[in-house]
Amino acid sequence: MNFVRSRLSAGSLFGQRVRGMCNKLPEVKPDSSPAAPAQEPRPSFRPPGYKPSNSDKKILVWTGRFKSVEQIPETVSFETIDSARNKIRVKAAYAMMALTIGACVFMVIMGKKAAGRNESLTAYNLEKKAKWREEIEKEKTQ
Repeated sequence: MNFVRSRLSAGSLFGQRVRGMCNKLPEVKPDSSPAAPAQEPRPSFRPPGYKPSNSDKKILVWTGRFKSVEQIPETVSFETIDSARNKIRVKAAYAMMALTIGACVFMVIMGKKAAGRNESLTAYNLEKKAKWREEIEKEKTQ
């Protein structure tokens, strides 16, 4: 009963870990190796931003942020890259929607033309199955 009561306590319900008898946290020892080579000091100030890849540069040009790839600076802000990617994402979604609607309209037009020629899937399937039956009958007679 005590086991059940300890597992259903309020502390375990609110995310506190049950550590049993020990309340002391384990000590973390810092890693210090005296034989580590000295590194060159880094510059204390680096301008905030993001170094765009080739695809990011193309996206920045496609969205109209810059006129050409040569005009893009070495570092660009995160917001600029994100907004350019979002614009391309939205444009791609609009293009896919337009292609889907266009394909639907095309299929409706093709279906209407087929209906005008008195073609239907059921008639096509019946003709195909009749040909199969004839082939099977020919094989049986041979």
